[in-house]
Amino acid sequence: MRAKITYAVTAAVLVVYFVLVGSRGVMLIETGTPITIAFGVAVLVLPAIGIWFLWKNTQFVRRANQLAAELDAEGGLPVDELKRTPSGRIDRASADEVFAQRKAETEDAPDDWRTWFRLAVAYHDAHDTPRARKAMQRAIALHDGKPLPTA
Repeated sequence: MRAKITYAVTAAVLVVYFVLVGSRGVMLIETGTPITIAFGVAVLVLPAIGIWFLWKNTQFVRRANQLAAELDAEGGLPVDELKRTPSGRIDRASADEVFAQRKAETEDAPDDWRTWFRLAVAYHDAHDTPRARKAMQRAIALHDGKPLPTA
């Protein structure tokens, strides 16, 4: 729940920032000189990219949460079996062991979105965010019957 609140607050702050930057871009364009118009257009590109990025990430998080809820309803969510240090950090050897297990499951059933979801969680636990995201994108595509993202 805390992560959802943090995401919502961060998204709201970004939207306010995009509005402020966008208004400055419009003000530059309204000045009417060629240089300020060029700067104004350039300034408007940044919020447009930011809004697109925020929208795509929000869609990704929403879809991943839907898959998690569906997997939870099936009783298939991965159990947290990782060993932790006294400070609460995940033990690297433990994460590697679980990752090897999840990778083997995915290799045995490469067309099952559930195995890709669990592999994404294992990548995340191993602090490999780019691969975790790609594995989750693959799980979402398999679930939805869409063309698979290329490696």
